[in-house]
Amino acid sequence: MPIGAVAAPARLSASNAVPPLTLIPAGIACTAGIAAFYLFPEWTLPSTLAEAPSWLLLLAVLIVGLKSLPLKKTHHSPPLKKGGWGDLSSGSWRDFRTFFIIPLLALLGFSWAQYQVSNVLHHPFPAALTRAPLLLDGHIASIPVITSYGTRFQFDVSAATHDGQPLPFTGRVRLTWYQAAPALAVGERWRLPVRLKPPHSTANPGGRDGERTLFERGIKATGSVRAGGERVAASAGSYWLQRWRQQIAAHLTQTAGATDPRGMMVALVLGETGSLTTADWDALTRTGTSHLIAISGFNLGMIAVVVIGATRWLWRRSAWLMQRLATPRASAVVGMIGAVGYAGLAGFSISTQRALIMLLVILSAQFWQRTLRPYHALALAWIGVVLFDSTAMISFGFWLSFGAVALLLFHLGQRLPRRDLWTQFGRAQWAVTLGLLPLLLALFGQVSLIAPLVNVIAVPLFSLLLPLALSVSVLSVIPAATAPLRWTAQLLNSGMDGLTWLAQWSEIAVTLPPLPNWVLAAATLGAVLLLAPRGLPGRWLGVILLVPVLTTRPPQPAWGEVWVTVLDVGQGLAVVAQTAAGTLVFDTGPGSSDGYSAGSAVVAPFVLAQGITQVERVLISHADQDHAGGLVALARRVKLMQVQSGEPQRLQFPGATRCAAGERWQWAGVSFQVLHPAATAAEVGNNSSCVVRIETGGRSLLLTGDADQRIERELVAQVGTALRSTVLIAGHHGSNTSTGATFLNAVAPSWVLFSAGFANHFNFPTQAVQERIAARGIQTLNTATAGAIQFRFNANGQFELPSGWREKIRRRW
Repeated sequence: MPIGAVAAPARLSASNAVPPLTLIPAGIACTAGIAAFYLFPEWTLPSTLAEAPSWLLLLAVLIVGLKSLPLKKTHHSPPLKKGGWGDLSSGSWRDFRTFFIIPLLALLGFSWAQYQVSNVLHHPFPAALTRAPLLLDGHIASIPVITSYGTRFQFDVSAATHDGQPLPFTGRVRLTWYQAAPALAVGERWRLPVRLKPPHSTANPGGRDGERTLFERGIKATGSVRAGGERVAASAGSYWLQRWRQQIAAHLTQTAGATDPRGMMVALVLGETGSLTTADWDALTRTGTSHLIAISGFNLGMIAVVVIGATRWLWRRSAWLMQRLATPRASAVVGMIGAVGYAGLAGFSISTQRALIMLLVILSAQFWQRTLRPYHALALAWIGVVLFDSTAMISFGFWLSFGAVALLLFHLGQRLPRRDLWTQFGRAQWAVTLGLLPLLLALFGQVSLIAPLVNVIAVPLFSLLLPLALSVSVLSVIPAATAPLRWTAQLLNSGMDGLTWLAQWSEIAVTLPPLPNWVLAAATLGAVLLLAPRGLPGRWLGVILLVPVLTTRPPQPAWGEVWVTVLDVGQGLAVVAQTAAGTLVFDTGPGSSDGYSAGSAVVAPFVLAQGITQVERVLISHADQDHAGGLVALARRVKLMQVQSGEPQRLQFPGATRCAAGERWQWAGVSFQVLHPAATAAEVGNNSSCVVRIETGGRSLLLTGDADQRIERELVAQVGTALRSTVLIAGHHGSNTSTGATFLNAVAPSWVLFSAGFANHFNFPTQAVQERIAARGIQTLNTATAGAIQFRFNANGQFELPSGWREKIRRRW
């Protein structure tokens, strides 16, 4: 990586070197405590203690006090040598104080992590005020992103009221202004009427955890702006940097015009990626090139390399300058200034801050002319990043960045340099691709097969495009010199078009099911062996250790079993029923105009994570977007053998046919039966919904789509007691128009499951429906609060009770 190119401090004599491990053991102990804070969410300090800086000071004083105590040698201890905390040869780490200092350092790290997030963790948005009308006073805190449905921005709340009464709520929230939002500028103070809800996202096996991202960014609530917002002050104040960045973004957008529909220039120069659609991000992820867009170590390192190289070239041409300050030190100073400036241009985003700290550690060592071995530099950067921002521990980018640098050091650091630059670059790609394979599978369950090839082309090209983009952006302030910016924007968008074209092929990325820890551990060891020097005996064992990655398969239903998952797709429905002989997907969740699709975001990742590459049958109950919106995106990722719907004409999906009452089939002893609609029925929306019953071993599931109580009564009259089912998916997400009393009596379920959006504006499931169900002693679960709901029937009539995905995952947030 470019950072590695900067990490070449001048070699000094041994007398001038500082012991490189001086603070590393203490820092590692602290970061271990920070890791424990996130790994064990059940461990929490009392909020009164965690929020008190005096507690942190007390721990620090106690640690320093213990370190200052006279040494107590024993006859087992070797002669003591002078050294700091990190001098591992020092007897101070072998005397009794070690047993106290290391746990105290870990406790200090744990306390520091909780202190950093205490505002979000201990002062959340009151759940009782979800969707209540509130009045917020505060400042626009981020560059507003204008979308097809409104304007999205972050807002720092300084005061809040409800019905005229002040609320003890402050902090950052994310807002969307749907109705004709005025022009908003960062730093402006506004008084906004809003409706908020606690941070929330869908929760599914194999799916993305949006709540982790909100927690990492310190966002305490999300919501929408109602009519009547009032601008109180227009000055930028302390948000001057963000206001300046917004002005640059506006200039770039206006100058590029139609040549940059995605906002690629703004993304590349400023790190503002809000204009990129879900489809754009999907293309970047599937081709393994998303790291090129996010301003992080790669970008900062590249800028530092250019700045340092230019500084050295210029500095050496002046004897007067070299006499005042040595060229390596001068280039380090200018490199740090350039890196800080570019990080400021990127708004000091979280990923940029971390990369900046890494770079500053390396360049500082070069400036102070200290011999800093690469792994020690990496360890110090690790410690600095985690102490500066403890939420780095939950950032995937953090682990991938440090992992990539460590792999490059391991694979290339101990080898003699080659003159062939392309050979070195190819070996670097091989090291990163192979070495990060276990981590990518653990974090995402997906690996891009073409990423190495694409990056071999994209990284050098990007290394030229980034300085070019910055140069033409500066040049564009001259009215007569705006054409280069448009040409560059067009070139960037053409490249993005190529990546999008590649991403449409399902074969370019492999999604594997969640792998056991032993498989990931074996794969990690195997990758390390294969990347080790050639002279190491037993390197071939690395291939064998990687084999379980390809051969391990997730458990599959036995004959007569059906495994059912009601996916959490928000306000919509998507159900997956797995058998030993086939898979049924009933509805595919919602899709929206901004490019989001539950088919690609939720359904496809789940299906692929189960080892399913083709779905034998898809039943779309009816053509409404909250049920059919994910179909097209799902078809791009998974092979669909048969698609049926109650409204095939309105669905407009190639090859879709009608589901008709009386249709039956059986997979591995599991029976499926369509109860509604009639084969000749007209397409009338909700009441055209396919109604399907799945049965095995005397247990059954009934799915009714959005059919209302009239259809329910017809089914009771036509089918009678044959409707009885163990589990019922509530009709129309819990609307009062469905799940009527007569129908409940006929079905007599033990469980009713709701698929509804969290704090949805329809208030589904309604109070009336919940009361009808509760009056009959029926148990319920709701995807809005439980996440994806899973249960199983087997051929012997055993019933594994429904459980929510949120119960199975432990999270601090």
